[in-house]
Amino acid sequence: MQHCQTMSPRSADPAVRDALVETAARLVAEHEPLTTRRLAAEVGTSTMSVYTHFGSMDELRRAVRRDGFERLAAFLARVPKTADPVADLTELGWAYFLNALQNPTLYRAMFMEGPVDASDSEVGLDTFQTLVDAVQRCIDAKRFSMDDAWNLATQLWASVHGVAALHLAAMLTVDGVSALLLTTARNAFVAFGDDPQDADWSMKKALRRIRKSANGIPEALLP
Repeated sequence: MQHCQTMSPRSADPAVRDALVETAARLVAEHEPLTTRRLAAEVGTSTMSVYTHFGSMDELRRAVRRDGFERLAAFLARVPKTADPVADLTELGWAYFLNALQNPTLYRAMFMEGPVDASDSEVGLDTFQTLVDAVQRCIDAKRFSMDDAWNLATQLWASVHGVAALHLAAMLTVDGVSALLLTTARNAFVAFGDDPQDADWSMKKALRRIRKSANGIPEALLP
C-alpha cells in the first residue's frame, strides 16, 4: 500500500508528463529506441516516473498519438464556420499545416508510430471527420459537384500532409510552401467542381483571415 501511495496523482507532475510525451515523440521521430531507461535519462527523471504517469510503455505510446491529435484538433477548432464553406476549407488546410509546423516532433510521431491496438487506431478519426464535414458543406452548397465527401477529404488530407512532411524534411523551402499549398488547394477545388473564379474569391477571403490571425508566424511562411 505504501508503494501505491508514492504513485498518487499528487506526485504526478504535469510538466514531467509533458516532457515524457515530447521526448518519446522525438525518439520515435528520430528512429531511436524507445525504452523506459532511455526516456527517463533524456528527461532527467526516474524510470518509475514513466509508470507513475502512464502505467506502462504502451500507455505512453497511446499518449503520444492522443496528444498529437488533440493538438491538431485544437488548431482545426479555431477555424470558424462561415457562409463560405470553400473559404473555411481553405483555412482548415492552413490550420493543419500550421499544427505540423508548431508541433513537428509530435506530428512526425503520430504518423510514424503505428497504433498500439485496434482501439488506439481510432484515435484521430474525429479530426478527419472535421475535414469530411467541411467538404460536405461545400457539396451541400453546390460548390463541389463531386459528392463523395470522404474521398475528396482524403485527397485533400493527403495533399496537405505531403506538403507538411516535405517541409519538415527540409525538402521544401519556406518560400515555396505557402504557394504550393494554395496552388494544390485551388486545383483540387476546381477539379471537385467549383467555379475557378468562385474558388479564387473564396481563397482570397480565407487568406485575409489567415493573415489577420497570424500571431507569431514568420512572415515568410504566410500565404
